[in-house]
Amino acid sequence: MPPKRACRLALLAAGGAYLLFLLLFELPTVSVSPAAATTHRPRRRELEAASSLGYSSSPLRPLKSAFPSPPRRSPLAISSVSFRRTNSSSSIDASASSAFAAARPLLNHLLSPSPSPSSSPSPSPSASASCPSMISVPRQRLTARGGGNGGGVTVELPCGMGVGSRITVVARPRSARPEREPRIAERREGEEAVMVSQFMVELLGTKAVQGEEPPRILHFNPRIRGDFSGRPVIELNTCYRMQWAQPQRCEGWASRPDEETVDGQLKCEKWIRDDDSKSEESNANWWLNRLIGRGKDVSADRPYPFKEGKLFVLTITAGLDGYHVNVDGRHVASFPYRTGYSLEDATGLSLNGDLDIESVFAGHLPNSHPSFAPQRYLEMSEQWRASPLPTEPVELFIGILSAANHFAERMAVRKSWMIDTRKSSNVVARFLVALNGEKEVNEELKKEAEFFSDIVIVPFMDSYDLVVLKTIAIAEHGVRVVPAKYIMKCDDDTFIRIDSVLNQVKKVQREGSIYVGNINYYHRPLRSGKWAVSYEEWQEEVYPPYANGPGYIISSDIARYIISEFDNQTLRVRYLSLVTEHRNVVFKN
Repeated sequence: MPPKRACRLALLAAGGAYLLFLLLFELPTVSVSPAAATTHRPRRRELEAASSLGYSSSPLRPLKSAFPSPPRRSPLAISSVSFRRTNSSSSIDASASSAFAAARPLLNHLLSPSPSPSSSPSPSPSASASCPSMISVPRQRLTARGGGNGGGVTVELPCGMGVGSRITVVARPRSARPEREPRIAERREGEEAVMVSQFMVELLGTKAVQGEEPPRILHFNPRIRGDFSGRPVIELNTCYRMQWAQPQRCEGWASRPDEETVDGQLKCEKWIRDDDSKSEESNANWWLNRLIGRGKDVSADRPYPFKEGKLFVLTITAGLDGYHVNVDGRHVASFPYRTGYSLEDATGLSLNGDLDIESVFAGHLPNSHPSFAPQRYLEMSEQWRASPLPTEPVELFIGILSAANHFAERMAVRKSWMIDTRKSSNVVARFLVALNGEKEVNEELKKEAEFFSDIVIVPFMDSYDLVVLKTIAIAEHGVRVVPAKYIMKCDDDTFIRIDSVLNQVKKVQREGSIYVGNINYYHRPLRSGKWAVSYEEWQEEVYPPYANGPGYIISSDIARYIISEFDNQTLRVRYLSLVTEHRNVVFKN
């Protein structure tokens, strides 16, 4: 072919390609087929992104609808797991019964018809307000709100706390007062009244049920005149659903270094006690050793950190492993995080008791909170929606334990390993989520569930002590709803390699029941620390063998057995909640 003719053909081809580009992207009167739109969607996104970043002064063409397309609402998936109160007086039974009863009105509200998207649009990520990184409350505002001369004060922490967050309280303990208890009236003639001086600094969570007090994530209670011990003491504890946990008492003795520490800090520091005594000989030896240079690690004894009428500066710092309390620049106590409480849950600071407050300052606070700004974490795109449930039984059902406000965790799972479940008709994955005490969080959860179609709501108020009921719901869903040959349990902070899981199952595949995972043998209950279990909860010194909770697989016959025993009330649910770290044991009477 002559060179000039080849050049003309090339120019014509280039012109045709440019004309096709105009037809597809520039001309408003030309309709594009779905296939073509799908093919050129990445390029369209690229152009839109360039325009939004200022690379183009005017858009190529106004879009009729925002990307992605409007959500298709799906009916909510509700687990059929229920709890019937037994004759047992165990705390787990009472807690489960209350949790189901408290969730009933919230669930009825969620099941009511939702308003149309146009009448109640969700705010965009850019429109959601951020939380302040610091909060300062001077004395004048505290007095107006009930502090100073009496009453308590509550300071809101809108987005909770994060690692490194600090709360500083400047206050003065009041003089001791007669004890205000009924038994004062029964005091014998001539008997002196018991004098009391104490106050409480508490980090509060979201109220779960109307009529109950909000959970106390941290309860810091100095008793200057002492309590039943008769000496000054500091007590730290947590309280959920008005049920107090095992207290940590600091009574003037320093914690042993070989005991559990919190971020390297002792749980309790030493202070001078009335019964501290040294003989003249020991005092002489102490001074002699100090004069000749021995005992460089000798530290001066500290008094009790609080005194009636004396101003103090108290700082609570959130560390990696727990809270650290300093008074007047000295470390006093450290309190490890208790199971079931997270830093972001501490959305309120409460001060009450025999205390005159000067000021409160909170710094290094997080700017956002998944519970209150889920739009920052959820990407409402069609590509992350779950596929419809298969009409035939599947090989594997994966139940993912999650909390209502874990929007970010669920979105990370959808955009990572859960992609493989949307490509396969033989594997199904669903999030198992209980209800939250905050109405707004449940409403956002409903929108998320309707859009992504991958959430199963378990009808009780969420609590770590009741996480075992979510595990039972996984077995129930994998038996009665999906159903599946094998059922896997995992958490929303784990990464699953589905191909490896299926290959592992095939290796052990045989007739009869199958369990794939780790079994804990001869584990002893911890009596102190984050995972402490009291003797009242578990008297034996050794646990029976139990499943390791981060992830395991069971065959469907085991799941059916669990559901049957649970329905017949012969499954010892109380004991499932007592395993220290992974509460997923199944025992039979």
